[in-house]
This record gives sequence, C-alpha cells and structure tokens, in this order.
Amino acid sequence: MPPHTLPDLVVQHPALADSALAAIGAELGRPAAEGASTIARSHDVSLDSAAVRELAQAHLVDAALVPGDQLLGNFRLIAFDMDSTLITIECLDEIADFAGCKPQVAAITEAAMRGEIADYDQSLRQRVALLEGLDESVLEQVWSERLAITNGAQELITAAHAAGLKSLLVSGGFTFFTDRLQARLGLDFTRANTLEVVDGKITGKVVGEIVNAQGKRRALEQACERTGCSPAQAIVVGDGANDLAMMAVAGISVAYRAKPQVAAQANYAIGHCGLDAISGLFASRR
Repeated sequence: MPPHTLPDLVVQHPALADSALAAIGAELGRPAAEGASTIARSHDVSLDSAAVRELAQAHLVDAALVPGDQLLGNFRLIAFDMDSTLITIECLDEIADFAGCKPQVAAITEAAMRGEIADYDQSLRQRVALLEGLDESVLEQVWSERLAITNGAQELITAAHAAGLKSLLVSGGFTFFTDRLQARLGLDFTRANTLEVVDGKITGKVVGEIVNAQGKRRALEQACERTGCSPAQAIVVGDGANDLAMMAVAGISVAYRAKPQVAAQANYAIGHCGLDAISGLFASRR
C-alpha cells in the first residue's frame, strides 16, 4: 500500500455528540470516522487548517490536522507550564487573596499572560511585593485548599513516561508548588522562581534570577541537553505569552486553554478537553 500523504483529522470533546460527528462528516463529504465517546479520527483529510479551525469553532470541539505517523515515542521530552496549564489556578493570584489584593494582582497577571506587559520581571516583582508580611503558612493553604491538578494531567504524564519521554515543569511561579507537583506527579525536571521567606514571613522578594520567557526557553534547552535530545524532539504545553519563547524552539507546541496570541502561534490548541487530549494527537492509525 502507498504511504499516507494526507493528515488525519482528530476531533475531541469530553462528550463528543453524534450531531457534531454528523456535521463534521458533512464537511468532509463522507461519514466521519466513528470513535470513542471523547475522540474521533478520520484518515486522509484534505481540509486545510483554516477550515478545521472554523469547524472546531462552529461545533465547539477540539479539532486538529495531525500527521498519521506522529507518535509520542517520536519525542524525548514533554514540558509543561504550571499555572492554568498543569494546574487550574494562578498560584500568585491565590496567595494575593490572603493579602487582600487579589484583583490588583490578577489584573497584572492577566495582562502579562496576554503579552501586554513588556517587562515581565518588573511585573512579577511588583506583584510579589504586595505579599510582604504574609505568613508562609499561606503557601500551604493555597496548596491544600485551592490548587487542583488539571483534568487528564496525570494520564498524559503517565502515557509520556511509558513512551520513553522525560517530563519538565517550568514556571514563572514558585518552587514551593513545583517541588510538590514534582513529587505528586512523578515529574523528572522542574524550574521555577524562589519566593523569599525569612522567619516564617514572605518578604515580598524573589531570590535569584527570575524565570521569564527566556528563562523558560533556557530551562527547556537544558532539560533537553540532560535528556540527550534537541528541542525539536520536545513537546511544549502552555497558555501564556511567556511560554512562546520555549514553544518557538520545540518540535511541537500545544496551547492549552490559552490566550488568543498563544493559540494562534501553537501547532495545536486544546480548549474543551483535559490535558489527556494531547495523547489523542499522538495516537497511531488503526
């Protein structure tokens, strides 16, 4: 048989409706391939990427054109942003809630993630300064009471490890959380900022070099070096503007419930499903 030259269309949703599949089949001019309750895969699709984006928006599904030979095992590393990607919250915003300044901090966070703040380092220092004097026990409260792992994260990490990939968590957030997530999820590498605590109190300062967009890219490159691969053999998952630099050097970039600027530049965008939907982008043809 000749090799497949056209990509697959992968359609995913937590509850993939028959009506959506029927509408997609009409777009394809043939019945859409049957799939599980969350995913359907059609082979040798001639739609272009613009048509697939329109299809996804019209039917409120995640849809992507995927090479038929794209497998997790073709890659060596998967890297995740933390806040609003691997976890469902922005840790800094939640810490700020205990200081009574969550709205101010959240507004700066949102602007930074949209790429509207040129000096990320200064924006982080500005936000962290508002935390001065908080008891460090607040960090534990955020961890235990407010932080939740994103749906499908553990399943994706398990699948990646089973396929031979290493895992990296790289964040403009804080080591207090990345260290605990590393232990909980079995991650191989982490990189994040260190929030200064003296005598049990948050000082309002960050210790050492700030992990900004370029810092994230360096962390990815260093993890690749330790893994013995190039960034082209890495998959990067993120949601904000400070993820774009590491996405730009990765072999595959996935925007997860991301800001528009990020979704527009990534190879794939997931907006409805959990993180385990990324595994669906790397499943073999049947």
